[in-house]
Amino acid sequence: MPEFLDRRGFLKTSGATGLMAAGITGPSGAGAPRRDAIRHRIVRTNGIDMHVAEAGHGPAVLLLHGFPEFWYSWRHQLPALAAAGFHALAPDLRGYGHTDAPAGAYSLRENLADLTGLLDALGIATAAVVGHDQGATFAWAGAQLHPERFPAVVALGVPYAARLPMPLTQFIRQTNPGKFNVVLYFQQPGVAETELDADAARTLRMTMYALSGQAPPGLVRRWLIDTPEGAGYLDPLPDPGVPSRWCDWLTDREFGRYAREFGRTGFDGAIRRYRAFDFDWSDLPQVGTLKVAQPTLYVTGELDSAYVFGSLNEMRANVPGLRDVVIMPGCGHWTQQERPREVNDHLLAFLRSEYVPRCSTS
Repeated sequence: MPEFLDRRGFLKTSGATGLMAAGITGPSGAGAPRRDAIRHRIVRTNGIDMHVAEAGHGPAVLLLHGFPEFWYSWRHQLPALAAAGFHALAPDLRGYGHTDAPAGAYSLRENLADLTGLLDALGIATAAVVGHDQGATFAWAGAQLHPERFPAVVALGVPYAARLPMPLTQFIRQTNPGKFNVVLYFQQPGVAETELDADAARTLRMTMYALSGQAPPGLVRRWLIDTPEGAGYLDPLPDPGVPSRWCDWLTDREFGRYAREFGRTGFDGAIRRYRAFDFDWSDLPQVGTLKVAQPTLYVTGELDSAYVFGSLNEMRANVPGLRDVVIMPGCGHWTQQERPREVNDHLLAFLRSEYVPRCSTS
């Protein structure tokens, strides 16, 4: 029995019954659904079963979540895109949610094959790709390697990154020696999973708070840059309690969706992606060297660590299709959740202006 069946196997073994028990239905239902209603299905792609939340009909827009998230992070964008006449698709990426989490094969190449295979399975020729956090790295790579499939690009938080002179873990050790680093910590099989899985709700609320616009000044830097090597993932972080105590963009009920999902699956599938970073450097050496000529929008929170500790210079130099850079004051890492209305406004304006898809059957 595959390793992932212990937590996700009911999707394969119980069919529609398992989907309905999880609150997930097929692509159609009784009566006439609203145009912006979110529907769910499982699609076979690249050797795995991928869960996709979708809404609307029309030109396809592919929404890619980050860590530690799943399709639900696009709950504000799916209906907005559908109402505007687009076919919005938000998959659970490999290792997350109701998508399979195989024991290996988490490389960038495999993840991109999942996504292009998803489009193929649904008869979609092209899709605008919108990515947040880790999903943005997939969007940038997809735009470079498959420009014919992704004619428009939106990146939230993570800008275009040029190829490093060495594998990522080696680069981290050289540039910030003796310090804790999430990527390095996640390289230790069993260690990170044990810590994060011990209390999924605690892991999520501490992570979400630390990277949000509500975190106190200096917390993210202490965690991601200044913490000594040997610390655990959660050691430098405070526990802020339920979201209703510290923010107005995530309700306790919404947070409960995240806690239940990761309580069910654990974090191991998500963490395995980090262990493929060095392999990606040798497997796809062209990524980070190719220009992105497609129309591109970059949106970030002013307080997002990916923006604060990064640079936009590489993006400006390598993305001739860059149309706009939007920096939202007071916003942290959870861009489309913290500022859903602003993100939707920018996203829809960009798509209406720049996205001209080829004929598809979506």
